[in-house]
Amino acid sequence: MTDDTVISATPAQPEPKQKVWDAPVRLVHWLLVFLVAFSWWTAEEGEMQWHYWSGLTIVGLLVFRVYWGFAGPETARFSRFVKGPGDVLSYTGKLFRPNYRASFGHNPLGALSVIAILLALIAQVVLGLFASDTDGLESGPLSPYVSYEFSQDAAALHEDAFNILLIIIGLHIAAIVFYLVAKRVNLIGPMITGSRKADDVEGPASGIAPVPLWRFLLGVTIAGLTVFLIVWLPTTR
Repeated sequence: MTDDTVISATPAQPEPKQKVWDAPVRLVHWLLVFLVAFSWWTAEEGEMQWHYWSGLTIVGLLVFRVYWGFAGPETARFSRFVKGPGDVLSYTGKLFRPNYRASFGHNPLGALSVIAILLALIAQVVLGLFASDTDGLESGPLSPYVSYEFSQDAAALHEDAFNILLIIIGLHIAAIVFYLVAKRVNLIGPMITGSRKADDVEGPASGIAPVPLWRFLLGVTIAGLTVFLIVWLPTTR
């Protein structure tokens, strides 16, 4: 008599994922990466019309991101990740412990990098809006509202500020490499997919809560109106 042995193989369960980044935050992040590089290229190649529209798109993205920092989900909000010196020092101490786990969203050190990049980008685009070249042929849309001397100074600062922005971006990239090599924490993957393994992250297992669609649409409307006004106002003079 032959016994048939039935072996039931239980399929491996997928590792639980924790939602960390919402789609708007990820989209703004990668669009800014592309557009900063594109703006540099257009300036170097003298493609100033493309530079103009690239800069205006960055303005819209920054307006939305600032709005989303108050209206978005938990990890997008400034109140959630901008911390004081005490929290930064406390986190720095935890960073080098063997049992380190990634923060839920931006950690206090990463928050400094995010705020520095946002401020540098805001300064860069504001200067560009008022900048003007020597002959006035390539000018920011708001340059008619300031004096010729001011627009010339804005143009010079616009160029110098980009070097500062590059330094801040370089430090940001160096930090990403440090986490990947030293802490075995991949910060790029979650910014693409929005999720990471729940066991690797502090915070609620359920991840971020969904945000009503009307908040997103309101932010897009505010950003779009801001860009529209910047383009339209000079035509009223």
